[in-house]
Amino acid sequence: MSLSDLGAAVRRLREHTEPATAGLPAGGLRHTGRRVRGLRREELAELAGVSADYVRRLEQGRRHPSAGVVTAIARALRVGRADYERLCALAGYAAVDGQVPREAGTAAMRLLERFDGTPAFLTDAAWNVVAVNGAWLALGGGTTAGSARDWNVAWRTFCDARAEIGRTDEHTARFQASLAARLRDTHLRYPADASLAELVDELRSTSRPFDTLWRTPKTVSAYENRAAFRHPDGDDITLDGTLLDVPGDGLMAVVLTAAPGSADAARLAEVVRASGAPAVVKVGQTGPG
Repeated sequence: MSLSDLGAAVRRLREHTEPATAGLPAGGLRHTGRRVRGLRREELAELAGVSADYVRRLEQGRRHPSAGVVTAIARALRVGRADYERLCALAGYAAVDGQVPREAGTAAMRLLERFDGTPAFLTDAAWNVVAVNGAWLALGGGTTAGSARDWNVAWRTFCDARAEIGRTDEHTARFQASLAARLRDTHLRYPADASLAELVDELRSTSRPFDTLWRTPKTVSAYENRAAFRHPDGDDITLDGTLLDVPGDGLMAVVLTAAPGSADAARLAEVVRASGAPAVVKVGQTGPG
């Protein structure tokens, strides 16, 4: 990874960190002028014990920080463990050893159950689906077990798109950029996971759009996923996807909702009521990815 990747990551985290989150008063430290989004460079510098010029050069990809400076910046920004590990990996320091966690704990399964009439599923950090709820199955979100990749969201999106799920070109581009960016971060954090490396290699060799996003990643500020689900019994149901992190298990929850009071919401409720699907189903992974 280049220093520009590290600089972009630091800047993104700084701009998304509110002063109060970093332990500063609402007005920030002793600076005048317009209140910019997130922390100022000067504020991050003071909190991390470096100069504002150092932060500027770091964000421009012109500085290679020591492991101690990476830790100081992460602490100043009060980032979570995943972001800290990613900064370390981008700077060329030790990343997480071992495999991507793939087990859904009791709390994560309970979270999935709570969505009830709202389609939702859990994935690991490599986009392998590990559990789905009944509303997702009612929507037609189940899949066959003919391939080891059938339950991998990235693979199905880039290499084996499902005809019953439609997106506009704009939403497709945003969705693909989000998937690739998350998978790239996971690859940085788990360099020893052979099945993850195999998945990435196959995606890059099979999908030109994925390979392009992998080589020249786009900055993604939020997960975007609006899709029209073509249910066999009726009209399309258009839903918006939201991504929730489940930190304890290292998982992600994808939740799909319709606009309140819309025809899509009424149609979704009708489909879920008629399905009789089980509350939650665990998904088995038999192969890499």
